[in-house]
Amino acid sequence: MKTIYHKADSRGHANHGWLNSYHTFSFANYQNPERVHFGVLRVLNDDSVSKGMGFGTHPHRDMEIISIPLSGDLEHKDSMGTTAVIRKGEIQVMSAGTGVQHSEYNKNKDEEVKFLQIWVFPREAGVEPRYDQKSIVESAKINDFQQILSPNKEDDGVWIHQDAWFNLANFEKGHAKDYTLNKNGNGVYAFVLKGSAKIGDQILNERDGLGIWDTKSFNVEALEDTEILLMEVPMELPDYLKK
Repeated sequence: MKTIYHKADSRGHANHGWLNSYHTFSFANYQNPERVHFGVLRVLNDDSVSKGMGFGTHPHRDMEIISIPLSGDLEHKDSMGTTAVIRKGEIQVMSAGTGVQHSEYNKNKDEEVKFLQIWVFPREAGVEPRYDQKSIVESAKINDFQQILSPNKEDDGVWIHQDAWFNLANFEKGHAKDYTLNKNGNGVYAFVLKGSAKIGDQILNERDGLGIWDTKSFNVEALEDTEILLMEVPMELPDYLKK
């Protein structure tokens, strides 16, 4: 098993007043040649948006964009005609494909919104743009892995155009469980939302990240009550990005 450890305070940071953002991988003005992506996982931003503020309308293409609210309400509008609000306990996905424009705003005037913004390269370019969001509250599990994203339309959670699986792990202190990867050639990027855990010989604290690959499974042990996001993705970039 190979791993790469990213301590929380080693992330890129940008505070624009209305937006306070921490970047696990290179993004905007934060450029780190050693932290451009993990396989097809391109962006992992930990964002806080001030009351009533947000991202104005801007374009994307050929990217699977996932938002996971941690607190507050996030309002989404896009050029496909979608208007929606996502909240904690939900997950949103937008396949940018051939091109889409969207905006994301803090719905509330009295509290900030915190959310994870995640970008994944799709397996092929030029797919038809689409939007979806789902509640993940009903399928929430304690001391087990809760799948919230996959390549399969019939699975729980949302689906994307990539052989990727995302799981939330809500573990009580002392609980441990093996995670088995779904596909050969994939790796997992583990990101601690709260608490602390041990994976292999590495101890992870809040907002630490650990990339894991060249293994079929690994053990996750909660050192206290802990919530972790496990993002399993292909480690090899798709052909259209190699040209």
